[in-house]
Amino acid sequence: MSKTVFPTKNRNHLKSTAFLDKNGGVGLQRYESVKYKQFDKFTDKQLGFFWRPEEVDVLRDAKDFKDLNEHEQHIFTSNLKRQILLDSVQGRSPNLALLPIVSIPELETWIETWAFNETIHSRSYTHIIRNIYSDPSKVFDELLDVKEIYETAQSISQYYDDLIEASTWYQMLGEGKHRINNDIIDVDLYDIKKKLWLAINSVNALEGVRFYVSFACSWAFAELKKMEGNAKIIKLICRDENLHLASTQTMIKILPKDDPDFAKIADECRDEVAQMFVDVVEQEKRWADYLFKDGSMIGLNSQLLVEYVEWIANKRMTSLGLDTPYKGGSNPLPWTQKWIAGGEVQVAPQETEISSYVVGGTKQDVTEDTFKGFSL
Repeated sequence: MSKTVFPTKNRNHLKSTAFLDKNGGVGLQRYESVKYKQFDKFTDKQLGFFWRPEEVDVLRDAKDFKDLNEHEQHIFTSNLKRQILLDSVQGRSPNLALLPIVSIPELETWIETWAFNETIHSRSYTHIIRNIYSDPSKVFDELLDVKEIYETAQSISQYYDDLIEASTWYQMLGEGKHRINNDIIDVDLYDIKKKLWLAINSVNALEGVRFYVSFACSWAFAELKKMEGNAKIIKLICRDENLHLASTQTMIKILPKDDPDFAKIADECRDEVAQMFVDVVEQEKRWADYLFKDGSMIGLNSQLLVEYVEWIANKRMTSLGLDTPYKGGSNPLPWTQKWIAGGEVQVAPQETEISSYVVGGTKQDVTEDTFKGFSL
């Protein structure tokens, strides 16, 4: 099977499958007619959200951090370490795993935009750490020494790695059994699609559940009027992650309609995907215990975070039509909603940066008759 950066085979991109189309990958990057407008809209919205960490003033956070007690500093720094890990994976994995097998231009562009945005998040954590630590390299160098962080790294990489390995063999060799260095490599397209399905669901759990223990802690500090610059950056990151979550939910929704194989795979993997979310929740609970092992903070403790992550997981699993062992009800941390909602957070300009605007977010809906009848 030959691989090229520009397939010249004439085909109708509107009839191509989203991934692994039998006629090859994306040809022309054309957007005047697209199969799935949702992904084009995700790209437009993400570009409208563009921001840089340097836009947010975190200078006062340096003083706030020194005033935190030891276990509060542990909570703050540990959460940053874990978020660095999560976005280190997400900053490269969508490109490595999904771009080689995508088949339609609007989805290709969304994946590239998505991955680039994740690198902004990673740069944000360095911006924060550089401000509060005289030797920021020490934080990064010790990151994987934390057992709970290392455990997460292995868990979130597993599905990506499986997909990348299988799809690489497919691109190199095509379907069938192949002998490589006395080993038999069995390349099966249906199996690759199953690995893709599991990877997308794993990302959905990452974007939709894994961040929220750390997010809640960051916002809890700000509720106490501490580390407010960091909280504003996390609010911007959360806004982005909600968009990324929506994109993976869209993929999960459309793939079974796009390709009959995925309808079968979705049914086959239902229990495995549900268990995936349960495993994520259990990891988040262990993370909450690690954060608060030396003490709690005003308004937040390990038990509240356990209830919160279960509530979040119930929402995510229900939205995917999965059976959930968690109860719904009201938000155990209702004050987090104003941070997640974005524009509802009101701040004075002199206190922290304002983010309730969207660059490039204008709607081009004015016509010649819009102001008919008006006069000056």
